[in-house]
Amino acid sequence: MVVRQYRRSPGAVVAAVAVTGLLAGTTGCTGTGVVTGQLPPADPVDAVHRAAARLVGAGTAKARTAMDMATGGTRVTIRGEGVYDFARRLGRLRVVLPQDPTGSPRQRPITELLAPGALYMKNRGAGVPADKWVRVDTASVSDGNLVTGGVTDPFAAAELLRGARAVRYVGQTRVAGTPVQHYRGTADLARAAAVASRETRSALAAAAKGFSTREVPFDVYLDEQGRVRKVRHQFSFVNERHADAVAVASTTLLFGFGAPVDVRLPDAGDIYAGKIAEGA
Repeated sequence: MVVRQYRRSPGAVVAAVAVTGLLAGTTGCTGTGVVTGQLPPADPVDAVHRAAARLVGAGTAKARTAMDMATGGTRVTIRGEGVYDFARRLGRLRVVLPQDPTGSPRQRPITELLAPGALYMKNRGAGVPADKWVRVDTASVSDGNLVTGGVTDPFAAAELLRGARAVRYVGQTRVAGTPVQHYRGTADLARAAAVASRETRSALAAAAKGFSTREVPFDVYLDEQGRVRKVRHQFSFVNERHADAVAVASTTLLFGFGAPVDVRLPDAGDIYAGKIAEGA
């Protein structure tokens, strides 16, 4: 597996969500089966570049995410499930952290709200009151929240594909029973940031500066409407507390297009303004 590295700034610790020091191989989000008898697309690069716009046209979808991590022989998975509004760039996910070695959950599931330029987390732990939200400016973290929150924003994952340069058509297959076209390639973070929508541009620009290389390998599966059904990105970052790099495979599965999405961002009085416990 090809991996890429970046170094995290001190501000990224605020939104760590127990991400540091963790991965597993495949996510288990979906199964696939080969489909034959269909012709490949004329231009794989163009098909991948258009994927984010196709999602905006679709409006909304249900989402499942898996962030698999490995470092120093430890392998874990952080999972999320919820809904996303691609037109408004708003989402809500319930994020489940991995169990500790005794089999007990590390903490209660975290509720994450995804919005343009911001990530909101409830049940954050680390000294944050249970009824308060933590707000993180996604442009202030060195990965643009592609890894930090334990979930890659579904629209940012699609917009990252706008930076694809080399794309290979792999073939026809299925994702959760839906016929799809499988593409594999590498995306350039700086190029993606340059052509991304205003809402995700700053986050991708932060990631382009924070990673030691701008190239991100990906696999994406598009349905007959050109919408992303599944996308998998591979990242790697240098853990500030350990010598080993953390290898990350972030997968997003989209389904149930047109599902109702009701996301209300917290009022200012509901956002925690205190200090996050060190190392949490």
